[in-house]
Amino acid sequence: MPRVVVPVLTADRSGVAVTQTTGDATNNHTVTNNGRVLIMVENSGATARVVTFNLARKVDGQSVTARTKSLAAGAKELFGPFDPQDYGGKLLIDVAHAELKLTAISL
Repeated sequence: MPRVVVPVLTADRSGVAVTQTTGDATNNHTVTNNGRVLIMVENSGATARVVTFNLARKVDGQSVTARTKSLAAGAKELFGPFDPQDYGGKLLIDVAHAELKLTAISL
């Protein structure tokens, strides 16, 4: 199956309802990336879980190690922005478990 698309919310002064996308550890996720996108990741579980932000760029033809972060149980962290030259126009996010909830916000 294709990656699950995480919708990008655009903040404004009148307010925007925040929606989370439940992690899909089988298909993983993609987010449209214009370089001004932030990703909120919440671990709703009772154990630490890992989120991975894949790099699209290669150096001298070699793949670059993806950025990974372990979130403690109950933690909520904000990541980004992601340079499209490094991460691509479609940011690829892998999650270790459905307990990770993703929210994408455009500045």
